[in-house]
Amino acid sequence: MKPAAFDYSKPADLAAALQALSGDAKPIAGGQSLTPMLNLRLARPSALVDIRRQPALLAVSETPEAIRYGAALPHAAFEDGAVPECTNGMMRHVAGGIAYRAVRNRGTIGGSIAHADPAADWISTLLALDARVIVRGANGETAWSIERFMLGGFTTVLEAGELITGVSVPRLSPSARWGYYKICRKAGEFAKAIGAVVSDPDRGVFRLVCGAVEVTPLLLEARDADAAAAEIDARLSDRPPSARQLHKIAVRRALEALGETSA
Repeated sequence: MKPAAFDYSKPADLAAALQALSGDAKPIAGGQSLTPMLNLRLARPSALVDIRRQPALLAVSETPEAIRYGAALPHAAFEDGAVPECTNGMMRHVAGGIAYRAVRNRGTIGGSIAHADPAADWISTLLALDARVIVRGANGETAWSIERFMLGGFTTVLEAGELITGVSVPRLSPSARWGYYKICRKAGEFAKAIGAVVSDPDRGVFRLVCGAVEVTPLLLEARDADAAAAEIDARLSDRPPSARQLHKIAVRRALEALGETSA
């Protein structure tokens, strides 16, 4: 099957790109999520707006509190340490486990967030890190938490004429620890279950996430594996016991990894 016909433009700057994103036009950078949807005609935009080489979307800016990463940065930039790291290695670890190297070379962090696949690594990771998704539109920029940005599986607050320009990630303190574990049928596939946890006592932060749950990842109130298991049973009561068990295992192993980090 071939994609439906569409127009293509490569705007000179970000302002022109935003102007081009009217109606059902779609931005494209790495295209690792959008291209298959075009080929299957699951997506039929009237136009594609190429934003891959926009300098503003490849930039990295730092403050004492956070690092803002441009939305068009590829996963490989995090994996290879080509950008500054503020999460004590968590983002680098997660990036290295996304799909395959060919995908990581082209796929972008902003594209992954915009696609909003519940099983994607960045969605759960950035929720655990309490990151903010930076969206620019006609009325300027808005910083969204993952919980508010993602309305459900493959559904976000993005409207026509809006674009993810970056993601702001809080700096972890030097003593902060993290754990991340995902369950896949085989390496490179999307996860069946994800556990992600960040513990940063110096900043008063503990965030435990149960991801790949078909909707927005769950930010759990629990702080240990037993309490997490009970919370997963309660919040995913409509899922089969076998599915809930996978999530319990992923969260428990993320917590175990947290303990290993502290050793």
